[in-house]
Amino acid sequence: MNKILITTGAIIGRPNGRDFTLIEGIRKWLKCDGLEFMMYSTWQDQRERIVDYLIATGIDFPTIHCQKGIGEDIAEGLTEQAFERFEGDIAMAEKIGAKIAVLHLWNGQISDTHMGRTLAAVPRLIRIAESHGVTVTFENVVCAVESPLEHLLQIHSLFPDAAFTFDSKMAAFHEELDRMFGKEGDALWNGPIKHVHVNDYRGGYKDWANLKTLPIGAGNINFKKLFENLREKGYKGDYTIEATAFDQTGVVDIDMLNDSVERLRALING
Repeated sequence: MNKILITTGAIIGRPNGRDFTLIEGIRKWLKCDGLEFMMYSTWQDQRERIVDYLIATGIDFPTIHCQKGIGEDIAEGLTEQAFERFEGDIAMAEKIGAKIAVLHLWNGQISDTHMGRTLAAVPRLIRIAESHGVTVTFENVVCAVESPLEHLLQIHSLFPDAAFTFDSKMAAFHEELDRMFGKEGDALWNGPIKHVHVNDYRGGYKDWANLKTLPIGAGNINFKKLFENLREKGYKGDYTIEATAFDQTGVVDIDMLNDSVERLRALING
């Protein structure tokens, strides 16, 4: 059965002080099946406290999203720092029971400008995750130079055991939704893609001004077609909703998130 998750990044952010102790109280109002824990770099010195808190909540965390800066460190040549940060996140994943870890293998302004370094790190990242009983999945993050699909296909060709997370917004940003579900993307389905992020997108091709993560129905993605394609490809994994739900004061829009859950459940059920 597909689980519908909501990322903690949708409910915890700068406006509410990145206070992770808000998670339990907010979770009680959400109609999802569990949460994807988003790890922030500012929390590195609080790892043990965070793990203890998350375990005590009794919340199901099937997935963890690693720090987004790890991919930037790799691209900048700070590989040992990147591996240390990554292993810390993966150790957290193991302790809270997460089996999937999402990683931005390239990220930020440096993005995919040093893919030689990025690709060289893949085998070690996979080994670190496996040593903790976790599967690391590389996400189709937006690119500055090439495109996410091209990089995912290259990674799959070089490292057939690599796993991936597919993000609808990221694909729409690069106008790759049709390519992802066409013959070109066939190699990534029926195994390699282990997780799906469901977000809407309101912009055009590489429209950086409209990169904000939106709830289903707030953009221009054809989700009916998207889920027909997912069913055709036989996708059986979980889904995470990432739509930002807190306002400038930190208040979380519970109704929006629950509406997203209901819309997503209807799409999954066809």
